[in-house]
Amino acid sequence: MLYNRVMTADKLDSLSSWQRLEEGRQAKAAQGGYAGYGSPAFGLCSINGELVEDPREQQVIELIRRHHKSGKSLQQIANWLNEKSYKTKRGQQWRRISVKRVLDRLYHKTSGLESRNISSSESVSELKSPHSPED
Repeated sequence: MLYNRVMTADKLDSLSSWQRLEEGRQAKAAQGGYAGYGSPAFGLCSINGELVEDPREQQVIELIRRHHKSGKSLQQIANWLNEKSYKTKRGQQWRRISVKRVLDRLYHKTSGLESRNISSSESVSELKSPHSPED
């Protein structure tokens, strides 16, 4: 019986620690600072607790956008990035899901960079245009 109470107290202490950390992250984010949920999104980096654009990663995002607008599939874009030796933020090869996440952030489907207002009912495939990317 005492063991169950100790476990409950440990769980409560762990929960309250989590809540304090979460409240601190939310307060920092509300003030415009980086809240620290892992690595910043591709295209961003944290400098002194503030999120700023990473110029090299921003160039890759622009390449992804151009290829996507030309009608290439997510897998084709990932293959092209890998052929050109571009790496993800963590130094890995590109996969179609990584490309999709960049496009989702770019087109405001998830949090991250602000670049364009698109209604949540539009899909990424609806955003394609016939223009070819510049390599």
